[in-house]
Amino acid sequence: MGEKTNLLGEYLRARRDLVTPEQAGIPVLGARRVPGLRREEVAMLSGISAEYYLRLEQGRDRHPSVQVLQSIARTLLIEDETYLLGLVAVRPRRRSRRPRRETVPPSTARLVHTLNLPAFVEGRYLDVLAANALASAFSPRLAVGRNRLRDVFLDEAEAAMFPAWEGTTAGLVASFRNSVGTDADDPRVIELVGELSVASPQFRRLWARHDAGNPRTSATITFDHPQLGPVTLDREKLLINGTDGIMLVIYHPDPGSPSAEKLGLLASAALGPTTSGTTTAPSDTV
Repeated sequence: MGEKTNLLGEYLRARRDLVTPEQAGIPVLGARRVPGLRREEVAMLSGISAEYYLRLEQGRDRHPSVQVLQSIARTLLIEDETYLLGLVAVRPRRRSRRPRRETVPPSTARLVHTLNLPAFVEGRYLDVLAANALASAFSPRLAVGRNRLRDVFLDEAEAAMFPAWEGTTAGLVASFRNSVGTDADDPRVIELVGELSVASPQFRRLWARHDAGNPRTSATITFDHPQLGPVTLDREKLLINGTDGIMLVIYHPDPGSPSAEKLGLLASAALGPTTSGTTTAPSDTV
């Protein structure tokens, strides 16, 4: 439980630094030493004592009420409080901290390979666990064994596909934090966060913000494709029942749009005229 309380303190401090006095409706008089709100200001605006809020940040209070956390969330402009509440939820400890093995249900693997749209399966660590031929044709990084965090942050060709790279990376990190939750001692999380923090200043900055977005949020993404040019696709992330956070990800264009025409051309070129409608799952599907 101490582990979760420390995560709560880190989260509160990070979010407090991101809220300006002006956003909170506090007049600014003279120079300030902190970039965001002071602890006592958060406490005042949340209707709790400064001493109690200090105990929360220092991890000395292990049982804050839902009402207190919701009040703090409003003060810190946290729109979705799910992650915040999850930091203090009582969950049984796992005896083993070995990396989890993620397995795609066979029916889902078959479905991915029969879709005539770019589709892949994404694990809770944002690993690509399965992908159909059109997904890999759209981006060679959408292939089994790749990791979306590593590719978007560290692979120049993949990063170049996202004109709104700043926003894309912010959403990706928030989704990853939400997906892994409070498993701070998960070996895979430690590996990824450590590697990316060293290799990417952008990741390091975003991870320190403690943003936690909804990984199942639909979005419209405009890609700068190296062969097709601008392509705008809707992205759907669908939770696969019976799994620990594994998602089916599908990109689809607006019917009749220029992007739909471009995707059709890619399918014809990559899959051939006899297979562009559907593709057959390989025998060694994950």
